Amino acid sequence: MSILEAKNLTISYGADPIIDNLNLTIPKGQITVLIGSNGCGKSTLLRTMARLLKSSSGSVLLDGDEIAKLPTKEISRRMSILPQGPSAPEGLTVNQLVRQGRYPHQSWLKQWSREDERMVKLALESTHLTELADRPVDALSGGQRQRAWIAMTLAQGTETLLLDEPTTYLDMTHQIEILDLLFELNEQEGRTIVMVLHDINLACRYAHHIVAVHNKSIYAEGKPEQIVTQDMIRTVFQMECEIAVDPLFGTPTCIPHGRGRKLEREKRYTQLA
Repeated sequence: MSILEAKNLTISYGADPIIDNLNLTIPKGQITVLIGSNGCGKSTLLRTMARLLKSSSGSVLLDGDEIAKLPTKEISRRMSILPQGPSAPEGLTVNQLVRQGRYPHQSWLKQWSREDERMVKLALESTHLTELADRPVDALSGGQRQRAWIAMTLAQGTETLLLDEPTTYLDMTHQIEILDLLFELNEQEGRTIVMVLHDINLACRYAHHIVAVHNKSIYAEGKPEQIVTQDMIRTVFQMECEIAVDPLFGTPTCIPHGRGRKLEREKRYTQLA
């Protein structure tokens, strides 16, 4: 059963389409990762599916409802989006930021409630930020700051989370920390997660479903072990590579060709022999 769909979707900047007549179904309860070369339109596609951008034609459906016709608060109660590189006002605390996630549930007739407080508490606990709740967001490390923004999206209480490059500018440790957190949310709570990632090997490790965007449409989609091949990497990324098996997870690992210290290593091994 799908939860998010794009039908005959075209997205343009000016006269030139970035995405042209694309059809996509996001599997419910799974982690889907969009991959592709820089400028291929994967972030544009994600933002359009969240209704942050308007399509030129076609439609996006959320549980069968066309999002263009839904009230903004209704969408926010059903789907949350974390854009790339979000920023918070100076001095805003983690707790204050996370509370913003409950805005879609507020109205003149329904003010702050015990349910809102419970959701904020759960979001802080899920992201391991309870002890940092009173700390300013701008005083956090990169990984902590990203967890705070994810906590805000969790506080919305949506079944679907869309994240645009959630690991950008993070070091290796914090990348794994964020992706492990998202994996746990999917495993334990059944959240549908859609995200853009640049690291193909991490995409293979964490995704149930990968969508390769190329030439204004979808080149391939499916399980990582089905679609991450030498041919796909050559076409989508214009790069030669070897595909190996991750020794820890059994998922595909892309080893790119290119220049490096291969000859030096071969000399060293010859000398040792």
